[in-house]
Amino acid sequence: MSNPITNRYEFLYLFDCENGNPNGDPDAGNAPRIDPEDLHGLVSDVAIKRRIRNYVQAAKGNQMPYAIFVEHATNLNRPILRAHEEMNTGVDPTGSKATKANVEQAREWMCRNFYDVRTFGAVMSTGANAGQVRGPVQIAFCRSLDPILPLDLSITRMAVADTVREAKTSQDYAEWEAKQPEDKLRTMGRKSLIPYGLYLGKGFISAFLAEGTGFDEEDLALFWEALLKMFEHDRSASKGLMSVREPIFVFKHVGTDSNEEQRAQQAKLGCAPAHRLFELVEVRKRDGVDSPRSFSDYTVTFHQSRLPRGVEVGFVVTGEGGGVEIHWGQCPDWVQVD
Repeated sequence: MSNPITNRYEFLYLFDCENGNPNGDPDAGNAPRIDPEDLHGLVSDVAIKRRIRNYVQAAKGNQMPYAIFVEHATNLNRPILRAHEEMNTGVDPTGSKATKANVEQAREWMCRNFYDVRTFGAVMSTGANAGQVRGPVQIAFCRSLDPILPLDLSITRMAVADTVREAKTSQDYAEWEAKQPEDKLRTMGRKSLIPYGLYLGKGFISAFLAEGTGFDEEDLALFWEALLKMFEHDRSASKGLMSVREPIFVFKHVGTDSNEEQRAQQAKLGCAPAHRLFELVEVRKRDGVDSPRSFSDYTVTFHQSRLPRGVEVGFVVTGEGGGVEIHWGQCPDWVQVD
């Protein structure tokens, strides 16, 4: 890894879901998350980060230094203990002998080898204890542009998965099946979905926090790639068709001061509040559209004339050969500019 990034960033992205459940709520029977006051849909930051982790894991083969710490169906104490083993701290699996210096050594090893730790941060104070990390990349809850309509549909599964106590072999199960009425060998289920929803997500990247984790330009480039492609390798029947809509809007703080040192400090601190930058992107339903059912039912306008001094704007898009490119200052043709 090279030196940590030196610029502050904000980013804004759009994604939609067609005939699927973008983010089920376990407290509501896995129905799509929704704001009960205005019926707009919600997608949690955790759901977005899970998909980014999945993409990086697939793209990099889960190999260090791009391994994933919060990996599906694993015990987080295992890599934490390994960090102590690799650094020869002598700390036992319970962490009872961990000193501040031991924890710092383990923390540094985790940041160096796990992409999601140095990107999103992690709580690693369990087990052998590798402390806590505040990650430079933070993602807010996503919200749909319009109210969504959650549907609860009945489905039929043409088979059952009953446990037959008297069946000891597969032949026993076959004989049991032969004795059952046909309608007893199927069951009903339910599936929650929305016909369509366009969601807007926002995120933030801190150069100061990147110094503490080693998040560098290569990590940043991989993040843009994962964010743009996060749904392409995370398909399931329950998710319907989910797509990140290009471009991803990236706001990079570069500073305005003629003094190089002062300008570098401005680039890290930022030259405009995040909310002002997000307000430069306007997404609206087209005239005459009451119930949106596709991305083409919306218009996207970028108010480039209001871009503050000291901030550059980039547009993350799919390039030739399927790669990811950032076009600085070059807005794609399909986005309206004023």
